[in-house]
Amino acid sequence: MTSATSGDEDSHLELIAFRIAQQDYCVEIKRVREIRGWTPATRLPHAPSVFIGMINLRGTVIPVIDLSARMGFAPTMPSDRNAIVVVEIAHQILGLLVEAVSEILSIESSRVQPTPAVGSAQAESLVLGVISDKHRIMSVLALDQIAEIGREVDPLVANSDRSFVSATAENRI
Repeated sequence: MTSATSGDEDSHLELIAFRIAQQDYCVEIKRVREIRGWTPATRLPHAPSVFIGMINLRGTVIPVIDLSARMGFAPTMPSDRNAIVVVEIAHQILGLLVEAVSEILSIESSRVQPTPAVGSAQAESLVLGVISDKHRIMSVLALDQIAEIGREVDPLVANSDRSFVSATAENRI
């Protein structure tokens, strides 16, 4: 995400919100390539269980992750009501299976609060920050960490999109 330290453009975040495990999450809109309906996926042998399989996206084969399972919740039972959010992560195109896409948000970056310390480095690494309003708390996902399945996490990548949370916290002081 971008730093919120200079100019009006940087003080706003454009996010796409969606639901997994009956909870609200979002990602920065500039990382989203497209949103499409559920398409049955072809499984890969010995792939981690969070990988649903591969789909053909206009001639390009892309892997699809069950975002609910990746976040540690019950696996999603894919149906026509689900959506695949196609994102770019570290120059790789990846599909994220979600329950539904709910809205596009434009918010002040100062509304993003740091992820609360919950005693789990993995939980804290998957969420960049949280947005709270009267009706809900929405977690901003760390896409770079979502893609790290069964690999050693690169600390430089792990911190690459966290700059907006630090800058946002500094702006509030």
